[in-house]
Amino acid sequence: MPATRSIIFTFSALVLTLLAATACETAPPVQEMSDARQAIAVAREAGAADLAAVELAEAEKYLQSAEKKLNDQAYREARNDALEAKARALNALKASETSRDSGAD
Repeated sequence: MPATRSIIFTFSALVLTLLAATACETAPPVQEMSDARQAIAVAREAGAADLAAVELAEAEKYLQSAEKKLNDQAYREARNDALEAKARALNALKASETSRDSGAD
């Protein structure tokens, strides 16, 4: 009988873990979307539209994709695209700063 309880306990713990992991993806990626928008705004303010246009356009493309997926309630995919938008925006920011610094020499 104790072995049966152990199996039931293990199975219950596994089910609860799976439910908790699934629940994480049912919430909209509000913070990630905000972070991506802010990163794009900072890159734009730093001159990325002129100095790193390709990188900024990629960031904006991923943000648009994230917004569409958010509207479709595909939250995991929206989160991934928002994270990618932020990363691309930070790349655009870095590229614009590098370009501006190299032009100042």
